[in-house]
Amino acid sequence: MTQAYAATDFTERGQLNSVQLNVVTLVDMERAAATKSLDGCLYMMDNSVGGVGQGTDHLETVCKQGQVINWIIRPIDMHRRPDGTWPPMPKINNIVFLDIEKGDEDDVAERRIMTELKVYGAPDRMRDQYTAVYYYWAGAVMSEARAGLYRYRFVLELEKEHGTDKLYLNSARYPALRVLPV
Repeated sequence: MTQAYAATDFTERGQLNSVQLNVVTLVDMERAAATKSLDGCLYMMDNSVGGVGQGTDHLETVCKQGQVINWIIRPIDMHRRPDGTWPPMPKINNIVFLDIEKGDEDDVAERRIMTELKVYGAPDRMRDQYTAVYYYWAGAVMSEARAGLYRYRFVLELEKEHGTDKLYLNSARYPALRVLPV
């Protein structure tokens, strides 16, 4: 084993010992509302080691059994407009894990993958130019979840530009968690 490999190996093991991972999703709210679809509107990033698909809507996050995952969602446009209004906000209504073993990715998984924590802590509710405002959904990977790839889809609630109606959309592509054994 070379020293470069040993350093990388140590770093990765340290990251896997992290209690929480963050998956940040930016939403192009204008495009999603216009097309009534999330296709091409989601840009996902995480702080896992070894994941693939950073910046896409099919991110694969590497995690371990028992680890807490925080899904944070924000619109791309977060700045107050010249007229003093704020842009609409996205909210994660649900995260649905899929059963890809059956061959139909639209089937909901029969086994639980996560223990839902929902709001973990207290998100900021007041918008101003100095405070980051976002919604999030949190869950802990079940300690008895088998190692493997678990695809999921978002169910997002999008505020509309005008009025109080909400737009509910499912992600078109499926990001995933790659669960490693402890």
